[in-house]
Amino acid sequence: MDIQDNLNKLTKKERRAMRKTEKIDEQKQRQRKRLLKRIALWVVVITGIAAAVFIMFKLVDDYSPGQLSDNSISDSDWVKGDRGAKVVLIEYSDFQCPACANYALITKQVVHEFGDKIAFVYRHFPLKQNHLNAESAAWVAEAAGKQNKFWEMHDMLFENQKEWENSGNAEEYFKEYAQALNLNIEQFEKDINSEEVKNKVENDFQSGLRSGINSTPTFFLNGEKLRNPKSYDEFRDIINQALR
Repeated sequence: MDIQDNLNKLTKKERRAMRKTEKIDEQKQRQRKRLLKRIALWVVVITGIAAAVFIMFKLVDDYSPGQLSDNSISDSDWVKGDRGAKVVLIEYSDFQCPACANYALITKQVVHEFGDKIAFVYRHFPLKQNHLNAESAAWVAEAAGKQNKFWEMHDMLFENQKEWENSGNAEEYFKEYAQALNLNIEQFEKDINSEEVKNKVENDFQSGLRSGINSTPTFFLNGEKLRNPKSYDEFRDIINQALR
């Protein structure tokens, strides 16, 4: 007796029950296929995340958190003191940052007291998303530096920060500062917009990012990130300790 004969002998109720069972089996198969597809998708996603994490750790493997990615002083760095000094203090700063303006007074005292016993390095880290004129102020300092007046412009920008920080016409203030420093204005304005100046600021910024910097000012002493000292005396004690 073949299958068809058996089917013919089934009652209507039995046939309905069989069709219902077949439908349930089909639904289970479809659900199983959907589940397998979801599992496959999650495997791809998790693999992608794992690969991204691996790459991230690979990129930061060359330095530890709290350490400068490169503590060497380059020819393009702005340095006060002795480039070959035992103690190297590097600051990543933003000319529009109020805290940086306060610390500029402290670092000025540090440089005055320790002189050639240390090398003080200033690097740009303009927080462009929060500070409208920070990057252009960095360009201004670099342009002044091309006429050997970087540190003079550095001081002037910090001392007059309240004047230009939120101005929609900061360029006029910057030009006034350049005139006060007896710069060649035509050359100054040309240098502000030069690729060389913009690349210098961007290179400083990128070196800060590689070292995990996300705020200003950030200080590194001989490559080790400092918790910002609360006073000049505290800063002096830290440096004296490093000089021993």
